[in-house]
Amino acid sequence: MALSIVLIIVGFVFLIKGADFLVEGASNIAKRFHIPEIIIGLTIISIGTSMPELFVSITSALEGYPDMALGNIIGSNIANLFLILGVSSIIQSIRFQRETRLIEIPLCLIITIIFMVMCNLGKDITRLEGIILIVLFLLFIGYTILMAFKGEEFDKEGESQTQDEPLSHPLKDLFSIFLGVLALKIGGDFVVENSVKVAEIIGLSEKIISVTILAVGTSLPELVTSVSAAMKGKSDIAIGNIIGSCIFNMLLIIGVSATIHPITYNMSYNKDLAILIVGTLILALFPAIPPKNEMSRMNGIIYFCLYCGYMMSLFFV
Repeated sequence: MALSIVLIIVGFVFLIKGADFLVEGASNIAKRFHIPEIIIGLTIISIGTSMPELFVSITSALEGYPDMALGNIIGSNIANLFLILGVSSIIQSIRFQRETRLIEIPLCLIITIIFMVMCNLGKDITRLEGIILIVLFLLFIGYTILMAFKGEEFDKEGESQTQDEPLSHPLKDLFSIFLGVLALKIGGDFVVENSVKVAEIIGLSEKIISVTILAVGTSLPELVTSVSAAMKGKSDIAIGNIIGSCIFNMLLIIGVSATIHPITYNMSYNKDLAILIVGTLILALFPAIPPKNEMSRMNGIIYFCLYCGYMMSLFFV
């Protein structure tokens, strides 16, 4: 078992570094074609932080572990919302941008409800439903690009940065992308295979392992990004990264995984999805509660305590 735990940790290192290599290579290629950095940030980098979840879920689905494929995503979203956003706002109170509180948080709530309804329509998430989720994801990407073009500093920052920064050699960027995908694949295999072994040895279900170890491990890129942004006072990045990641996880990752291989749905996840919906609803109410338009440190403490309570319920309830 000790070897399996070490290999899980090694797998997480591969996943995180693989995502870094992939983002770096893709971002440099995008800059070479003069794509503004704000667009790169809203698409390539946001998706890049969700790459660990993508590879773990696809690997789980292909190898016949549907509970891990779904549990990784649902658990990651709960960790993103309660743990990462909670810790970020404890470090520094987070201001809600107008678009975030009026559009993005309600949109995340609606998508979560749609996802739960879709999961309960049958015994599995079919290829057709996976394609529908991917289409919704593409519409969301269209929305983020549209909002980026409406940004006040778009023309000033986007163009100057892409012109001033030296470009690396394209072969280096392609190699970085290849290395990133390879590391993600190896990391995904290590994490899934050894998590199954640990679950069998300890006697825990695939679901418990996936919503705890896998979920927190694959959420490390979001944790680092959001906490770093909170410490620098960039609250829009901190909360935007979390909301965007939750939406990406449900639409892109489950969509791609189900399109490759239909995912059997375990009805026990209804409780976890209900917790996720309630948590998102609470987040939507925070801007209306004093101090208005702000997620205070007290709100963060509440979220962190709720996450601790959720984790305890998995083992003791």
